[in-house]
Amino acid sequence: MLGLYMKSTVFRECIRYCVPSVLGMLGLSCYILADTFFIANGIGTDGLAALNLALPVYSLIHGVGLMLGVGGATQFSIRKSRVGAEANSRAFTHTIIIAALFAVVFVSAGMFLSAPITHLLGADAAVFQMSKTYLQMLLLGSPAFILNEVILSFVRNDGSPHLSMAAMAGGSVSNILLDYIFIFPLQMGIFGAVLATCIAPVISLGILTIHFLRGKNSFYPAREALEGQLMKGIAAGGLPSLVTELSGGVVMTVFNQIVLQLCGNIGVAAYGVVANLSLVVIAMYTGVGQGIQPIVSQNCGVGNLKHAKSALRFAVWFTVILSVCIYGGVFIGCDWIINIFNSERDPELHRIAAAGLKIYFTGGIFAGCNVVLASYFAAAERPRPGNIVSLLRGFVLILPFALILSRIGGMAGLWASFPVAEGVTLIAGWMLYIHEKGKTAP
Repeated sequence: MLGLYMKSTVFRECIRYCVPSVLGMLGLSCYILADTFFIANGIGTDGLAALNLALPVYSLIHGVGLMLGVGGATQFSIRKSRVGAEANSRAFTHTIIIAALFAVVFVSAGMFLSAPITHLLGADAAVFQMSKTYLQMLLLGSPAFILNEVILSFVRNDGSPHLSMAAMAGGSVSNILLDYIFIFPLQMGIFGAVLATCIAPVISLGILTIHFLRGKNSFYPAREALEGQLMKGIAAGGLPSLVTELSGGVVMTVFNQIVLQLCGNIGVAAYGVVANLSLVVIAMYTGVGQGIQPIVSQNCGVGNLKHAKSALRFAVWFTVILSVCIYGGVFIGCDWIINIFNSERDPELHRIAAAGLKIYFTGGIFAGCNVVLASYFAAAERPRPGNIVSLLRGFVLILPFALILSRIGGMAGLWASFPVAEGVTLIAGWMLYIHEKGKTAP
């Protein structure tokens, strides 16, 4: 039975889309780690503080790009399978228009509101100018970030997942190289760091133009009358991606405050080890969800619910196997992982981080399945249950569990709040899936 499934068209399609998507997201998350590494070592503590203060703005821009990319590409795939080429340009054009509106807002904020926003984020006199520089450049570069996410998703859904992966990898590698060049040889400081980050999506977009130069694109901008229902569908379908992106920043802020009360700055540094690795792992799970999205959307578009459910089963098993491998790597390589960030070899930091890694990442399987389930609902045009799953794991459960369990069990309770919240979310998500099936949903 397993052998027949592995030879099936759905299995081959899932491999074709999921593996490049996971590798691309892995590269994207790793360049964020590299960004942090170069700033910490080339600019110092103030530079790292300035970066951390500006990261919520990056999360917002990146989240909006993901929302429009995933939501727009979902509509593109569904409409393409139902009514053909005319719908391709309609979905793409609407997505570009919404992206342009967000870009105008972000660029305007960068031009006129960067100083107030920097104050609002808590920058003091020591890091204000660096924070303002980094934040302002991010806002001014937002059109490239958003457009890159949109084109990546559409190219992936247009039958070129490997090119999409190559574009993400190219942007990531360029960011790492330019970070080093701008910060060390050219001594451009924080401006060099953010300039390298803003150039990365431009490099990625340059690679994506290959899809158009080859004439393989079935989507293009066109003069279209705006449809409110389509714009609503784009936003609703991509909302889980936005929630996932934003929730990480909110959770990190709350966890930092709890850890400060429990262990002080050394605890925050230890949490940084766990949080950085968590960003990489969640990005890989997001890659699995993005990988099955074209398959689910296309099959739902033509009413082939059996293949859509087969894609979900593949994603769940893929995520389970991936999570077991990740936890095994974390457990075995715990000391090595901590030492990358613990250059001073502080024994207390090592103790706290080691316990955190081993407890926190027991929730990996639950988290991965939740991300995949939310992506599946969105791809199948069932945004409501997808949004519920995203909100439960992103805000509704993790924050109260963190506050309650940290009071009961200290740091061990705080680490346990992640697997507990993700586990409860998975139960709720599975009940939603059963409920949707009862309404003839895929």
